[in-house]
Amino acid sequence: MESQWGDGGSVDLDDTRLETLDPEPLLTRDYETRPALVYERLRRQHGPVAPVDLLGVPAWLVLGYRESLQVLQDDDGYPKGLENWRARSEGRVPADWPLGPSLEVNHILIQGGAGYRPLRTAWDVALKPFQDPRHPQAKRLKSAVTAYADELITLVGQGGKTGVADLSAQFSRPLPLMVASHLLGFPGSQGDDALMDMWRVLDAGPDAEPALERLLATLAELAALKLEKPGDDFPSYLLAAHPDLSLDHLARELFMLLGMTSDHVGILISNTVVEVISGEGSVRASLSAGMVRETMNRVVMRKPPLVNFVPRFAARDTRLGNYTIRAGDPVWVSPGAAHADPLFADHVASGTAISTRAHLSWGAGPRQCPARELASAVAAAGVGRLFERFDYLDLALPADQLPWRSSPFMRGLRSLPVRYELASAPPPRPWADDPAPGAAEEVLPDPSARQRSSLWRYLTGLIRGGR
Repeated sequence: MESQWGDGGSVDLDDTRLETLDPEPLLTRDYETRPALVYERLRRQHGPVAPVDLLGVPAWLVLGYRESLQVLQDDDGYPKGLENWRARSEGRVPADWPLGPSLEVNHILIQGGAGYRPLRTAWDVALKPFQDPRHPQAKRLKSAVTAYADELITLVGQGGKTGVADLSAQFSRPLPLMVASHLLGFPGSQGDDALMDMWRVLDAGPDAEPALERLLATLAELAALKLEKPGDDFPSYLLAAHPDLSLDHLARELFMLLGMTSDHVGILISNTVVEVISGEGSVRASLSAGMVRETMNRVVMRKPPLVNFVPRFAARDTRLGNYTIRAGDPVWVSPGAAHADPLFADHVASGTAISTRAHLSWGAGPRQCPARELASAVAAAGVGRLFERFDYLDLALPADQLPWRSSPFMRGLRSLPVRYELASAPPPRPWADDPAPGAAEEVLPDPSARQRSSLWRYLTGLIRGGR
């Protein structure tokens, strides 16, 4: 089979090897600002699978919906685990490759091999109390999300009953981090400094490396505490389900939960707020009718927070799209591109309040995200409370001028400036039916301790700086 490339030459794709190609860089300024156009150009040039350059390392990017499902559902044919990467085993991945550190932390999203299945089983067991709505822990979590949301909204209100706020920095990003701290069982407000370090790591600025070192040390201390004195929290449940986990391994799992869940959920909250504010009347109507989940489903189809999954590796030479993928080649599935594939996009009705569940935002197959229900519940509760607490919310910039940030994995808003008017009196908190005893009392830490934390000082500084 032959394919026409951008330079007009033709190539016998059966004889083409990834390392002999000269693929175009993916992570460019165009990708930062208009990734959909980059995906579409690659699709026109190469079909559903395209060779790309990831900061100096070649990889296959899966753009097609059908091909993405094929890879995600075939865990034997496309396993995870860096030990399966031929170029890395042969020393052809630079030691200073920028994406290396994030992929070398061997946790549930990265790990392959025989150790994955018992680890995944332990994750499922440890998360079940928080994801089963009948469980007391799930009810306490819902109470916690609402209470933390109220705390952040009240802080925004210190800038005035009406005004302008950045809902990304002041609500969408801190809320899931605070909820993650609740899940991890940090004592009091001790997790707030760790949350700030997680923020620094996610932003990948000049202080990201020392922040990562501090964060992993803090999580190792937390792991040791839970081993000595278990509680009703995720690390204690994970240790109970997988007693062989070392403290170092447990710290890596906690890092994954804190980082991926918080960034994913924060982006999902911001994108849903934009969808509601800038959408048609049917969007606002669906929200008022209690259909927050449906609104979120439409959002993840159009703007998935996780635009590229961590790599898998071909177990054997396999035909995929227009190319033969060689054993050991890295394969990156892109739900951002797959959702724009006409095979998927043309079957999604944009004007309906009911959305499809066939999107790939949480993955598919045996390695579908174990925390997908948890993340969805936190985002839905946060968005719902936001629109209960504000009488008026509108974008302070046109939707097409909102600033975006892209990484090799995530895509979200840099900021979400809004004009707001707070409701005169906070509506009652929608506690779950038959709430768990003491649910409200144990949610918030001591206010004076909170005010001394670095997270709270930062958020308070945003209020003062905006006056």
